[in-house]
Amino acid sequence: MKRGRLPLTALRSFEAAGRHLSFSRAAEELYVSQAAISRQIRELETFLHQPLFFRHHRRVELTDAGRRLLDQLVRSFGDIDNMLSEMAVTPAQSLVCVSAEPSLAASWLVPRLNRFRELRPDIDISLEVDARLIEFRSDQAELALRFSANSTSWPRSEAERLAPVIDSPVLSPALFKSGPALRSPADLRRYTLLHEENRQGWARWFEAAGVTGDALPERGPLLADPSLSKQAAMLGHGVALGDLLLIEAELTSGALIKPFDTNVICGAYWLVARSLQNLSEPAAAFADWIRAEFAESRRSLEEI
Repeated sequence: MKRGRLPLTALRSFEAAGRHLSFSRAAEELYVSQAAISRQIRELETFLHQPLFFRHHRRVELTDAGRRLLDQLVRSFGDIDNMLSEMAVTPAQSLVCVSAEPSLAASWLVPRLNRFRELRPDIDISLEVDARLIEFRSDQAELALRFSANSTSWPRSEAERLAPVIDSPVLSPALFKSGPALRSPADLRRYTLLHEENRQGWARWFEAAGVTGDALPERGPLLADPSLSKQAAMLGHGVALGDLLLIEAELTSGALIKPFDTNVICGAYWLVARSLQNLSEPAAAFADWIRAEFAESRRSLEEI
């Protein structure tokens, strides 16, 4: 086949849809409409005279031909991306693009970024906030900071565990004084409990604290992000199950109170990159700084 006939746009659309097994997520990644992705893939299937996806209700599945083509495209696009990264001229003022979880970025990373600038004024940080793991292509971040409840690795990338995520009940001093007495963990059942995404976190904590039975609370606001939960707790709206790493400053200042010693580990924070051993010098410097900052935070938590 002549290279001038290669359907490059359709191949890019198919590669994104195949990786995600989702036309809508491919559209988000490529900043086009889902209809455009569908059209490109249909044209590619017509060009090849065979289907690349089995289309089910609300999901798609690769055919054998689709899997073969996807494997080749992932390798080829990765090789091209690596070559472009190696050829790109490094500017005099280095820029490191970092992707971070929204709550981690707002509550932990941003308050510390000035320390890195004082250490390395020659490196600027471009911070992208996104909970989804990226593919580490040339137009994306070189490093990512991610939370995971159970994953320890991700496809086509390397991950290094930075710190456990430790949850414990916290509330405002005003609510602590005005609310029912907290003599034992079971007394929390008399408070409004703030939940993050689902109610499993509180169920795990009560079990760890030895509180069982049918009287466990199954109501309370559901908040989508730890920073929202922290804010609601500081406003006295209820008791949050706080990530101690993200509320370290509030616990130290007394803006939040931790009434009980029982903690629950519910996952970990990870440093993720395509290859942690082959980072650019600016990214390697930032990664080393991140490791040191997390180590300091872990030590500080031991004193709380």
